[in-house]
Amino acid sequence: MIEPACSTAAALDTKRAKQWLRQILHETLDEVRGDRLVERLGPVSGDRWSIAAGHRRFEWPLPTEGRLIVVGAGKACAALARGLERVLGDRIDDGCIITKYGHREELAHIRQYEAGHPLPDGAGVAATAELLRTVSGLSANDCVIVLLTGGASSLLVAPVEGVSLAEKAAATDTLLRSRASIEEINCVRTALSRIKGGRLLDYLAPASVLTLLLSDVPRGDDGAIGSGPTIPRRTDGTDAAEIVRRYGIKAKLPASVRAALKRGRIDSPAEQPTRCETAVVGDRTTLVRAVADAARRHALPLVPVDLRMSGDTHAAARVMADALINRAADERPALLISAGETTLEVTGGGRGGRNQEFALVAAMALEEINGAVMLAAGTDGTDGPTDAAGAFADGTLCARARGIGLDPRAAIAHNDSNPLLARTGDLIHTGPTGTNLMDVVLGLAF
Repeated sequence: MIEPACSTAAALDTKRAKQWLRQILHETLDEVRGDRLVERLGPVSGDRWSIAAGHRRFEWPLPTEGRLIVVGAGKACAALARGLERVLGDRIDDGCIITKYGHREELAHIRQYEAGHPLPDGAGVAATAELLRTVSGLSANDCVIVLLTGGASSLLVAPVEGVSLAEKAAATDTLLRSRASIEEINCVRTALSRIKGGRLLDYLAPASVLTLLLSDVPRGDDGAIGSGPTIPRRTDGTDAAEIVRRYGIKAKLPASVRAALKRGRIDSPAEQPTRCETAVVGDRTTLVRAVADAARRHALPLVPVDLRMSGDTHAAARVMADALINRAADERPALLISAGETTLEVTGGGRGGRNQEFALVAAMALEEINGAVMLAAGTDGTDGPTDAAGAFADGTLCARARGIGLDPRAAIAHNDSNPLLARTGDLIHTGPTGTNLMDVVLGLAF
């Protein structure tokens, strides 16, 4: 760890600045792990759980006659489950969750399955079927706690009639390569699913249902997290069809998917749960607060740049780079932050992710600028179909790349940032983090 005593411009160079940013990132991610956030929700007393989540305060009754079952999905779902086991322990009668390959946690009461992300696979189909078997035969005396984080849209796989797994995966891939936001992508996914958009409640009623969410969506729409399997959303399918039209991808979709979107209608569940509550255990505000706490520990002033970051990845990267350039001349270092989720249109056939491309675009804007280092990372520890969470950027990156025969502009044009950043040594690897609260961009100006 770099101590605050080193926090003067004269004491820092690019290498030490990167180490400092990495330390702040790891402290932040540890603070917002799913298990920690669940444990902080509140105490259990007798047969009641006192929950405080954001501005919400309520008492949740635990079953005394029926069963307590835990189900869920998402990249950080296993960490939520781990926290829930610490809070409720032997009260849990059964459980079944689905997480991304490699994101398991040690669990004692809840079974966990791994499946494909960002594209759904056969393991996800099998695991979803097992989850639905786990909640079969519920009564009004039972309670189901549903854990959802980003990634659940791919991991919960139950296509509508007439759409195969391969066709749904192809549609997902087309959406991910478009300029559509995560909310828009999930809207289309919902129209192609038997359990998203609140329809999982058909399988859970009449039990009481408590949904605990880790939010990775920029606009705070709870129904967009994992495509909202326990949050009813009535639509006639025109929303999804309009999104497909807007981005000009209709012809790229399988015929079965186009047909499903044309006829699609999502109705409210036929039977309602005895009680249904939703609590967001962590979101962008949680993330920013953790960064602020880390900044205070390191005696760094925190400078917000864009705490509702969204829109085009390249534009957001240039905004962050400009903010760093404007701050770099100050005598004392400062920590700059943006948080949210940008949208990257993928037109090339390269390998990378939005955070890696964010870093490379920022590096081009920072070229030959001294006293400015930045990192962009996914808080879940993954960025696109790579094993990196993101990457660093500084004023020397592009020159270093050219020095070994690599062209940053060509890498951006082909969406091929990962190989270049691997060669320059600027990738950030965290491994699975146990959380998923959108992306975070940190800059150190010194």
